[in-house]
Amino acid sequence: MSKTVRWGLISTANINNALIGPIKAAGRSKLVGVASRDKAKAEVYAAEKGIPNAYGSYEALLDDPNIDAVYISLPNSLHCEWAVAAAEAGKHVLCEKPLVVSLAEFDRVEAAALANSVTVFEAFMYLHHPQTLTAQKLIADGRLGQVQLVQAWFNFYLSPERATNIRLRPDVTGGCLWDVGVYPNSLAVTMAHPAQPRTIFSSQIVGETGVDVAMRGQFVFDGGAVGQVSSSFRTPFREGAYVVGDEATLYIPEPWKPGVKGTDSVMTITNRDGSSEQIVTPAVDPYLCEVEAMERCILDGADPVVPLSRSRLFLQCVLAQYASAATGHAVTL
Repeated sequence: MSKTVRWGLISTANINNALIGPIKAAGRSKLVGVASRDKAKAEVYAAEKGIPNAYGSYEALLDDPNIDAVYISLPNSLHCEWAVAAAEAGKHVLCEKPLVVSLAEFDRVEAAALANSVTVFEAFMYLHHPQTLTAQKLIADGRLGQVQLVQAWFNFYLSPERATNIRLRPDVTGGCLWDVGVYPNSLAVTMAHPAQPRTIFSSQIVGETGVDVAMRGQFVFDGGAVGQVSSSFRTPFREGAYVVGDEATLYIPEPWKPGVKGTDSVMTITNRDGSSEQIVTPAVDPYLCEVEAMERCILDGADPVVPLSRSRLFLQCVLAQYASAATGHAVTL
């Protein structure tokens, strides 16, 4: 077996910029190709980014036996189609979040991954970062006591005048929950684990294009823990998370992209007696962490940090938020 994972990019989307450097920096990866539906565009992009090969269709990239894994950064509505196609071509898949937008699509991706013995996982970079892994260990070790509440939020301002922005387009399954809300959604599920979400209630603000521009949700987990999550395109930038236990509270001021700017990340634990301590995680790019996770899956046979079983639960919670917001009633999972 090759000792290097040879990567291809499916699309020339801006988000690729977050992965190109980490793929090139990773010790066991090599970026070998990029595909666009326009060959000339792919060639220009490849030249600008220092990528050896350009393809004029996604199919051509998938047909290349010299590519082992692909990063899919297409619009949400196309994730399923090309994740399945990649798996059927024998390629491992790192797919931008959300992996898919319906349970039927999820079933197709999961079946393709199993049938073709390839790794497919959702690109939640922060879940691969040491800061998040440290937070999970603190919870598992009982440092916070019994978890009672998880709060997480991710908001930024996206002007209504930018109606053609992909995040605001209903035809490609835009909306703030699918875009940034999936981060608080996934964090609440992850930090409450192994407790399972049982009931979800949410409310939304629908914007001018018909997609949600704000979503606020409340989860009730087994054992009574509560998750409160929010996302929006209609407030100034805000991010953060709290995990509240009966012994201590953990505050994560930079949960989503820790280390991406080259600075250490800091979490704060506040104890019942009012004392506090800071937990510092040395700077590491979270996108590099997920690239290295794929290396371990392909080359070492490791299990994904974000297995498909966890992504299914993430999706169920997102869909429950949308269903609750549409009806005004709580949804039972």
